Amino acid sequence: MDGDQIKVIEQLRKAEIEQSDRWINYWHDYSNISTWQFWVVLAMFLLPLVLLILFIDRRKMFQLGFYGYSVHVFFAIIDSFGVLRGLWTYPYKMLPSLPASVALDSSFVPVAYILLYQYTINKEKNYYIWMLLLCVAFAFFVKPLMVGFGLFRFGGNENFLMLFWGYVAVGLIAKWISDVFGVLLKTKKWSFYHKYFK
Repeated sequence: MDGDQIKVIEQLRKAEIEQSDRWINYWHDYSNISTWQFWVVLAMFLLPLVLLILFIDRRKMFQLGFYGYSVHVFFAIIDSFGVLRGLWTYPYKMLPSLPASVALDSSFVPVAYILLYQYTINKEKNYYIWMLLLCVAFAFFVKPLMVGFGLFRFGGNENFLMLFWGYVAVGLIAKWISDVFGVLLKTKKWSFYHKYFK
């Protein structure tokens, strides 16, 4: 690294520390444990996980877990992009050091997708139709409700249709990745490991 690059990186690092300090101060003033919003966000994180433990089909836990992890990863990427670009923000956090959207990214949304995926597998329902219905519910019911309660805020001219397409993208990518890994699990075709190392 040359001197100019190091200088820019150091400026970015200091700006991130300052921004982190501002979020900590904001959390103490507006999003701390004494606010009802804190408890709603905490419930959005904990309750879905409890439901998942109680209602997941344990015979298919790895398949469902892999699918849910894919949902988590891609939803977190889209959500983080939206927050970083100022398209939307979450005014309340569980903890100031965690991403604001951790309750949705790590629990609420993945668990809803997992339970829907489980339902479509176990009842032999069309995944794509049910996934679209879930996306409609998230984009046009849950997020407007969150806006109404001040738990979610757009940064400009964004709209709920844009969120709908994000939810659809997450549902499609997670399903297709899970399907690919499901096929690979059942075959040794295209496996260099089984050809050369076993």
